[in-house]
Amino acid sequence: MGASLSRTPPLTEANLPDQSGKLFIVTGASSGYGLILATILYQRNGKVYLAARDTAKLQQIADDLRQRFPDSTGEAHFLHLDLSDLSTIKKSAEEFLAKENKLHVLWHNAGVMIPPRGSKTKQGYELQLGTNNIGPFLLNKLLYPTMRETAATAPANSVRVVWVSATIISHAPKPAIDFANLDYHKDEGAWTKYGRSKAGNILQAAALARRTKDDGVVSVTMDPGIALTSLQRTMPKWLLVVVRLFMAQKPELGAYTELYAGLQADLDVHNPEQWVVPPGKLVKCRPDLFEQELSETFWAWNEEQVKPYL
Repeated sequence: MGASLSRTPPLTEANLPDQSGKLFIVTGASSGYGLILATILYQRNGKVYLAARDTAKLQQIADDLRQRFPDSTGEAHFLHLDLSDLSTIKKSAEEFLAKENKLHVLWHNAGVMIPPRGSKTKQGYELQLGTNNIGPFLLNKLLYPTMRETAATAPANSVRVVWVSATIISHAPKPAIDFANLDYHKDEGAWTKYGRSKAGNILQAAALARRTKDDGVVSVTMDPGIALTSLQRTMPKWLLVVVRLFMAQKPELGAYTELYAGLQADLDVHNPEQWVVPPGKLVKCRPDLFEQELSETFWAWNEEQVKPYL
């Protein structure tokens, strides 16, 4: 379940094929892995929608990309997306769908990690559960018909949904989801809540994969590794020091791993109980996170939460 010992990424901006004609959404694209990934996609002539809450910052990033890569024939657009407020996500999806009729890869990259105790979404969910699981689930549901239509004419296995999980899932509780405590009336530690949300991403990826077999859309999950990005902005300072000294990798490595999961042509996308780890390799994941009963129950729970916002 750990990262690959090889540190040579198989797919980077140096060897990524031309992405002309391809259309991508990267959530959480205003910083960290998402910004690096979006930069590579634009650099290689892809049409990229950078999705996040701060549209002013996204506009600056899009303008900067055009200046930095004047030879690119790609496009960089921004899309307002607040995954912590379910009431806004349909509007974001509709804004995208009003302009586009295809989508080749959706990276569920955005997320929160160890927010202040008691943090909640607009709808009252624990912030990590709401932002890392329920929000992406709703966005995915709204965009999926377009991805299915795109896959009908695209090369096999090229239309993908990438669910960005985390290294911490190896330490998440078993079972990963406590369905009797999803409102956290019994409080759990911040790391446990984060681990459950990231395990939830794998459960969502596995459940979606069962549903997409006949549609030609690939659902894959991955671990970007550990790097210091804006994701850790609410982490205690002493822990930031520990991560920086002993655990952190360069953010580029996480972005390259996301690139591999989304665009590596020969990725064995139908191999069960595997996920992508840095710098771009399929390895065995926790088998319980791919169990049908657990993932289907979590999927059904997500369905119930988003019904009022469709």
